[in-house]
Amino acid sequence: MYEWTMKLKKNDNVKVMVGKDRGKTGKLLHINTQANTVLVDGVTQKRHQRAKKQGEKGEVVSVPRPIQISNIAIVCPNCDKTTRLGFRLEGEKKVRICKKCGGVM
Repeated sequence: MYEWTMKLKKNDNVKVMVGKDRGKTGKLLHINTQANTVLVDGVTQKRHQRAKKQGEKGEVVSVPRPIQISNIAIVCPNCDKTTRLGFRLEGEKKVRICKKCGGVM
């Protein structure tokens, strides 16, 4: 299997670009590099849950579901636009930069 580095990090602010949740923004909660999926805060799917005890009612619960990493774009904190990431060396540190405004992420 091809090993590669992930440009996105946990707690990055991202926007969903495809699907029924298109346009929603939220923080990255979890990244699964093997399956190329992510969990985004606020992107959920409704699921019917059966009653656990007799006399209780069933309910509809919102469950966070993973989405493909190719269906999201990172939002730059400086210019508040969806963008791609680049890297730049500042001294001995490698930092992530916004491709649109050039600001450090």
